[in-house]
Amino acid sequence: MRDLTATMDAAVRDTLAYLRTADMDAAADLAELRRIQLTRPGIVVVGETKRGKSSLVNALLGVPGLSPVDAAVTTAAFLDFVPGPAFAARAWLPEGGEPVPVDDLADWAAGRRRARRIEVTHPAPLLQYLSLLDTPGAGGLDPVHATVALDAVRRGTALLFVADASAPLSQPELDFLAQAAARVDAVVFALTKIDAYPQWRRIADDNRALLQAHAPRFAAAPWFPVSARLAELALAATGAQQSTLADASQIPGLQHALIELAGRGHQLQLANVLRAARGELARLDTLADAKVQAATADPARQAQLRTDRAELGARKRTEARQWTLLLNAEVQRARVATVGALRSRIAEIQQDLSVRIEKLRGEQLAKLPDDLDLHLQALAAELSERLEITFGQVAETVLTSAVDADDRDAVLGKINATLRHVLAATPPRDGSGDNMLIALSAGGIAFMAGRGAALGMSVLGVAGGLLVPVAGLGLGLAAGGYVLYRRRVHSDRQHARTWLRDVLAEARAALADEITVRFTDLQYALSVALDDAAQRRLRDLDAQIAEIDAAAAEDASGRAKRRAAAQHELDTVRVRLRQADEALLRARALTPAPIDDERQSS
Repeated sequence: MRDLTATMDAAVRDTLAYLRTADMDAAADLAELRRIQLTRPGIVVVGETKRGKSSLVNALLGVPGLSPVDAAVTTAAFLDFVPGPAFAARAWLPEGGEPVPVDDLADWAAGRRRARRIEVTHPAPLLQYLSLLDTPGAGGLDPVHATVALDAVRRGTALLFVADASAPLSQPELDFLAQAAARVDAVVFALTKIDAYPQWRRIADDNRALLQAHAPRFAAAPWFPVSARLAELALAATGAQQSTLADASQIPGLQHALIELAGRGHQLQLANVLRAARGELARLDTLADAKVQAATADPARQAQLRTDRAELGARKRTEARQWTLLLNAEVQRARVATVGALRSRIAEIQQDLSVRIEKLRGEQLAKLPDDLDLHLQALAAELSERLEITFGQVAETVLTSAVDADDRDAVLGKINATLRHVLAATPPRDGSGDNMLIALSAGGIAFMAGRGAALGMSVLGVAGGLLVPVAGLGLGLAAGGYVLYRRRVHSDRQHARTWLRDVLAEARAALADEITVRFTDLQYALSVALDDAAQRRLRDLDAQIAEIDAAAAEDASGRAKRRAAAQHELDTVRVRLRQADEALLRARALTPAPIDDERQSS
C-alpha cells in the first residue's frame, strides 16, 4: 500500500512540476485541485440509539468519556473528531462558530445550544491517520434522521456502521443500509457489547443473512465483534492484564482495519488528481506532436490547418448563438423543475408537522423547532443531491452538443476552475438578525473521478473523467427562529401553526433564491468554458501555422534543429504520460471492496 501511495504521489508531483514549465494555467488548476482533494480521510460512524456508538468511538480513540455517552442528543449535531495538539472543542451554530469548554461538551452534545456540528480536536493516535464523524443517533434511523445521516455518509471515505449483539439488525437499520448502498462503497460493521451477550456469534450470522436479503452489496462486508467496556478496562489496567483485556476487546483489529481503509481512501484521492493531470498531459502530447509535424514545413499540412482554422472561426460565430440558446433553455428547464420539487417538499413538511401539532401538547409542542430544524436539514441534503444529478444532466446535454470528444477534458477542466473561483469569491449567503429565520451557507468542495472516491462536500459528475464542483446547501432553523417561537408561541397550537407556516415560507423563498444562484453559477461556468475551448483551439491552430511558417523560413539545418527540439518536447511529455498511465493502471486494483475479515472470523 505504501509503495503504491509513493508511486502515485511521485507521479502527481512530477506531472505538476512539468506542467509548471509547459502550461502555468493548467498547473495552477491542478495544484488547486490537489490542495482541495488531498484532505484527511474521514470515517462516518452511524448507528441506532443505544447501540454503544459513542462508547465505541471513545474506545477507538483510547480516551474514555471523550464522546459523551448516553447523551440525549436532540439536535442534528455531529461530533467531528480531528487531530490536534490538545483537547479542545468548537461548536458551529447558526450564527457562527463558538469555542466550547471541554467540561461542557456533554451538555452541548445534549442540545443545550443549537449546534450544527461540534469539532473536537485531540492528540489521539488514531486521529493521525483519519478523522471520525460521530453522527447523532437520537430519534433512531427514521426517514428524516436517515436522510441527514446519509448525507454525511456520502461525504466520507467509508462508513462504520454500529450494531450491538443484543438482537439482529432492525428494519430501520436495514432500510438505512439499503439506501447507503447507493452512496458508499466502503463499509465496516462493528458488533458491540459482545462481553454482555454470549450469543453474539449467532447475531452476527443473522445480520449477514439479513444484509444478503436487504442490502446485498454489504453482505460480504467485514464484521468486527468488539467490547468498548473491556477496552476501557484495559486502559486502566497494567502489565499482562492490560494486554489480555485489550485483546479480548478486539478493538485493535478494528483500529487497524480503519487505518487500512483510510490509506486506501488517500490512494483513491491521489488517483483522482492523477486522472485530471493525465488529461492535461494528453492535450500537451497532441500539441507537441503537432509541433513535430510543423517542423517539416509541409505546404499541404499548412493549407489544411488554415482551412481548419477558417472553418472553426466560422463555426464559432454561427454556432455560438445556438450554444447559448441551448444552455439557456436547459438551465431554465432544470431550475424550474428543481424549484417545483422544492415547493412540493415544503408542502409535505408543512402537512406532516401540522398533523403532528394537533397531537402534541405542553413540553412536546415546545420541541417543534427541533423537529422542523431536522426536516430542514434533511431537505437541504435532498436538494444538494438533486442539484448534483441535475447539473450533471445539464452539462452532459450542452457539452455533447457543443464540444468534440477530443476537447471534453479541457472544457471540463475549465468548468472546474471557473466554479472553484466563483465559489471561493462568493461570500456565504447567511441569514442574520432577528427577522431572518433561515440560515443558508455555501459548503466546501470535493472532487472525485470514480465511485467511492468522494470526500468532503457535494460533487457533480459529468462525462470525461472530471467533475464539476457543487457547494452543498446548508439549511436549518437559525437562532432567530427559536427566539420567535418561544416569544410568541410557547404551547399554543394556533400560534404554532402560524409560526410553522411563516418559517417554511421563509425557507422556500431562501432556498429558491439559492437554487437560482447555483444555476446562474453553472450557466456562467459553462459559457466561459465553451468560449475558452473555442479560443484555445484557435490559438493552437495559429501556433501550428506559425510553427510551419517559421520552419519554412529556415534552411534544412534550422528545420532539423527545430524538429529535434519539438521531438524532445514530445518525448518528455510522453515520459510523463507513461508514468501517469502506469500509476493509474496499478490504481485500478483500488476497489473499495471491504477488507478481508479472516483475522476476526474465529
